[in-house]
Amino acid sequence: MLIIGISAFYHDSGAAIIEDGNIIAAAEEERFTRIKHDNNFPFFAIKYCIAEAGCNLNNVDYFVFYDKPFLKFERLLETYLAFAPKGFNSFRKSMPVWMTDKLNQKKIINNYLSSLNDEVTDFTNKIIFSEHHLSHAASAFYASPFKNAAVLTMDGVGEWASTSVAIGNGNDLKIIKEIHFPHSLGLLYSTFTSYLGFKVNSGEYKLMGLAPYGKPIYKNVIIEKLIDLKEDGSFALDQSYFNYCFDLKMFNIKFESLFGLNARKPTETILRKHMDIAASIQAVTEEIILRICNNVANESGEINLCLAGGVALNCVANGKLLKSRIFKNIWIQPASGDSGAALGAALAAYYIYLGKERKINQFDSMQGSYLGPRFTQNEIESRLKAINADFVIEQHSNLIEKVAKDLQDGKIIGWFQGRMEFGPRSLGNRSILADPRSSAMQKSLNLKIKFRESFRPFAPSVLHEELLKWFDLDTKSPYMLFVGNLKEEHRIELSNNGENLGFDQLQTINSAIPAVTHVDYSARIQTVHKETNLIFYSLIEEFNKLTGCPILVNTSFNVRGEPVVCSPEDAYNCFMGTEIDVLVIGNCYLEKSTQLNSVNKNYKENFSLD
Repeated sequence: MLIIGISAFYHDSGAAIIEDGNIIAAAEEERFTRIKHDNNFPFFAIKYCIAEAGCNLNNVDYFVFYDKPFLKFERLLETYLAFAPKGFNSFRKSMPVWMTDKLNQKKIINNYLSSLNDEVTDFTNKIIFSEHHLSHAASAFYASPFKNAAVLTMDGVGEWASTSVAIGNGNDLKIIKEIHFPHSLGLLYSTFTSYLGFKVNSGEYKLMGLAPYGKPIYKNVIIEKLIDLKEDGSFALDQSYFNYCFDLKMFNIKFESLFGLNARKPTETILRKHMDIAASIQAVTEEIILRICNNVANESGEINLCLAGGVALNCVANGKLLKSRIFKNIWIQPASGDSGAALGAALAAYYIYLGKERKINQFDSMQGSYLGPRFTQNEIESRLKAINADFVIEQHSNLIEKVAKDLQDGKIIGWFQGRMEFGPRSLGNRSILADPRSSAMQKSLNLKIKFRESFRPFAPSVLHEELLKWFDLDTKSPYMLFVGNLKEEHRIELSNNGENLGFDQLQTINSAIPAVTHVDYSARIQTVHKETNLIFYSLIEEFNKLTGCPILVNTSFNVRGEPVVCSPEDAYNCFMGTEIDVLVIGNCYLEKSTQLNSVNKNYKENFSLD
């Protein structure tokens, strides 16, 4: 039984394929097209999936789309009627697209699939539709290690739902509660993302990273004015402050007046007040999530929780939820965004639509989220030769020792191994690695490698067995989705008695591993396990032997504005366009100083900080 799940036409298109319930492959379309957050039909992701599964499209039993277009159209119509005549121009412009394409989604999908096939084929009878939040919930529950669990999905909006609670039991999964558009925690957070000068649907990480520099002094203002928050976590937003129902702009003048500050432009300096606003909406988000989860735990009696949807990528809130002990166990889908809903759609079809018996993996079913393309050593060598790259081939043990020594010497490493990660996090296969003990490394990585704001934090990848010696996190975090605090014995206490000094804190060394310790002593932690990534584990283990530090800086192998690298060519381009010192692809070792050719791309000039 082969099922392909498809996510497309909004943002972060992707595809996944499962065989008899087992996840075979999954990937985002952006990784192949090199268009960040590509929303087009996932041609390349589907082609990859069927190649990985060793089949063709004719062998696939079902193609499952991740949401229901008719329900979205219903929301569009009802929203327009509720706010008319506001938004008439945007409504008028969207109607032709809906009437010609989006309401004929089955036909459109069939045409796209047929164009991928060697022969003309009608796939219409194999195309089915899931619901948006059911797809998200299924991606979390069916991939989790739990037989029973509550499932919380939070995002901008699906068809109507923006927040939903489901209960999973075996192969059964039912949504029992929903909060509907326009009341949305995801859209609330994105409104503040836009207000503070970052891009919606991509800048939310920046808002989360900015929050620790400020104080949540506007938390009560937000709760009293913008949101009617109940004890059970249900909420309603005061729409008089927002424009997203009928305009491309998220907020209005009334919203700006509430904080006595005009919206920040991307090029403007970040002020202390911006930091305080970021801290405030982060605190409100955490409060809402904790209230919802407390209510769900009390009403359902479940001890396990699964999370999905874009808000589930807020790892700071996840860390607070974990420490609250509201649930005994928490598992988060690493591809929580819309690309992951493609996988959820396929799993929902298999277990709900077809009623198949569920298989549960005690670790989880995501295989470390290493579900993307891989390249053999012969392919890597051939591709590198074709672009005139200069490299040497190292045996495995020599390679590990050499790279660990490079890291000890302060070199920045482009690390490309095995299968590409599915989801937004690089987890040791498409990563940029560095020594976390360096006091200059955070600034160097941000400005010379990633070309992004200097305040952005980096994540530590730590050997799982060493976790409790360094951090207060007492659970596995293989997908970098929990924030924990550095243990006190590794901290360097500051002389300002904890008084927040904004970006001045970037000049202060606050721990033994300053490159991965945020200003509040927190860190977004990845635990590395032998079972899922032996080569990455071996590298950190060797670095630990040399330095006594079982941790590496791990950030995604890309520059801002570009997707994570997928192919050896992508990796080489990024290597040559940045100040990465060494590139390792498979067993191929490349030093920057020996490369004779250069890539015709000046990354730093091509990417602004908007």
